[in-house]
Amino acid sequence: MLHRPSRTTRSLRTGLASWRRRVVALALVALTASLLQANMSSASTESVSADKAGQAGTKGAAVVRVSEFLAECPYSHRLPDDPIVFPGLPGASHMHSFFGNDTTNGRSDVNSLAKGRTTCSPKEDLSSYWVPTLYDGTKEVEPTGTTFYYLGEGVRDDIIAQTQPLPYGLRIVAGNAKATGPNDNTRARWSCLHHGEVNPSTDFVNCPPGAMLESYLDFPQCWNGRDLDSADHKSHMSYPVAGACPSTHPVPVPKLRQVLRYPVNGDPARLSLASGRGYTMHGDFFNVWPAAEMERRVRDCIRPIIKCGANGVPS
Repeated sequence: MLHRPSRTTRSLRTGLASWRRRVVALALVALTASLLQANMSSASTESVSADKAGQAGTKGAAVVRVSEFLAECPYSHRLPDDPIVFPGLPGASHMHSFFGNDTTNGRSDVNSLAKGRTTCSPKEDLSSYWVPTLYDGTKEVEPTGTTFYYLGEGVRDDIIAQTQPLPYGLRIVAGNAKATGPNDNTRARWSCLHHGEVNPSTDFVNCPPGAMLESYLDFPQCWNGRDLDSADHKSHMSYPVAGACPSTHPVPVPKLRQVLRYPVNGDPARLSLASGRGYTMHGDFFNVWPAAEMERRVRDCIRPIIKCGANGVPS
């Protein structure tokens, strides 16, 4: 006779099978949810990354990565004065052409200049800039383009980020007024506007008809952190070495680049400077930017490596 399971045993088996089915179903639900969550998280991450990349691209397109602000300072006047090299001695120097502060003379100091007027745009720049006058034969020639750039270039980006404002009252002379040959002036350059086929030179160059003669001069951008001037008007400043300021002049400041464009061309034999041949080109700078304005431009333009216009805002 066959032994049949009791009703109780059959009920237990049925319940066990049902419980197993529920466990498997729950496991499948949990696995599915886990996979969905992982996919959603991955998609979200990719979306955020894409958004960030898009934002970075947009920002990159909106900002010109050049550490710069500038001043346009047309010609003001001529005098045989130099308030840096011959302070308090009007008429003691060769002829100079002055730009910016229109009160500059042999007796000028930071206090008198601060009360003056300026040809510069922006008007906040009361600084004085001057160079030896250019002569075409015996006729004085003044530049019709006069731009003074303040730059962070010439040092590493991490040094640019440490740039300090040019101190109020700082005086700097760049170039070599006493040069006796082209190799005595390694900073000043002459070239032709829009004519790159004419190689730049430390002496005058022959520019094609219709072109303009250009003068470029970079001032040093490393300060000793103490002196607003020195006996030779140069030793308190230094040019960078290997992309950084030397230990003797540890404070990076904006580099002044003087760019002048003269309405002359052709045979340069007839040209001269008040100081001599083209290689005697030099520039003088007397800083009278209001301290707060200089600080703002260094903060907003130089340190973050942003190209600003004359108004000191991104251009």
